Amino acid sequence: MRRLVGVLVALLVLCVPTSFARAAPDPGPYRGLGTWVDVFDYAARTQPEGAPLPVTPDSVADMASLGARTLYIQVVNPEGQIPGVLYDAKVLGEFLSRAHADGVDVVAWYLPSVVDIDADAAMLRAIAKFRTGSDRFDGIALDLEDTDGVPDVAVRNDRIVELTKRTRKMLGSTRPLGAIVYPAVQTEVINPILWPNFPYKRLAPYVDVWMPMAYFTFRDSESGYRDPVRYTEESVARLREHLDDTGAKVHVIGGIADLATPQDYVAFLQAARATKSVGYSMYDFRTTASSAWPMLRAGGVTPVASTDPGS
Repeated sequence: MRRLVGVLVALLVLCVPTSFARAAPDPGPYRGLGTWVDVFDYAARTQPEGAPLPVTPDSVADMASLGARTLYIQVVNPEGQIPGVLYDAKVLGEFLSRAHADGVDVVAWYLPSVVDIDADAAMLRAIAKFRTGSDRFDGIALDLEDTDGVPDVAVRNDRIVELTKRTRKMLGSTRPLGAIVYPAVQTEVINPILWPNFPYKRLAPYVDVWMPMAYFTFRDSESGYRDPVRYTEESVARLREHLDDTGAKVHVIGGIADLATPQDYVAFLQAARATKSVGYSMYDFRTTASSAWPMLRAGGVTPVASTDPGS
């Protein structure tokens, strides 16, 4: 009898869906309208001598008033710096405290090369532990797009899975992890040699929100993918098919803001709604025209009054 009970328990464990393996954190920081800031926008070390900074912590108040719910800010150290210490800690802390004061979440995004996975992990640990007063990053997004550092696809895949697993553990049970990935349309239809056999399912247990870079602004008309609706919807559909999860949480990134027309914005946001994406954004804050923000705020329902994409 005892042996039979043991067998039944084992069978029940095997039958429990993998989605119940851990309680996923609330994807809150990835919901709704986001905006992006990279190191070339806010770090003085990246500017030509004497040039003003395009984006500063003072810009956060503008982001909030324009309707952005989340600031995605790049964290990167200069080459040769200690990975366990954030080089731009002072200004990152200012962004973080200003954002939280204005009701804006902050997700730190980081581009690992996985050439040295321990160095990448040290950097991510520093990001996860970073605090300014009582404020800390609301989540981390791994930018999984480097194909040069580790040319061997199988080795690269193993390393990003291991790094993602480590990062998920660093964030604990409450802060969500995002994965910024190439859209499957790009890697399967447009450029199959870019990153074949991307390990979607192996990453799935550790990723809370998927962030496909569905940059329709990079596509040409002849391909048919310059259509924001087609490119976004197919990108999300292929992603979820790879995950074997029609309800996978997605935050779609629509492309380079100043290359998009008002019609593009409306079409992209239509696709974001159709795919039931939890959030959406264009890249990036600095290049988003003032005329685009009312459409972004409204989720694409604002009528298009002009074909001029400028501000």
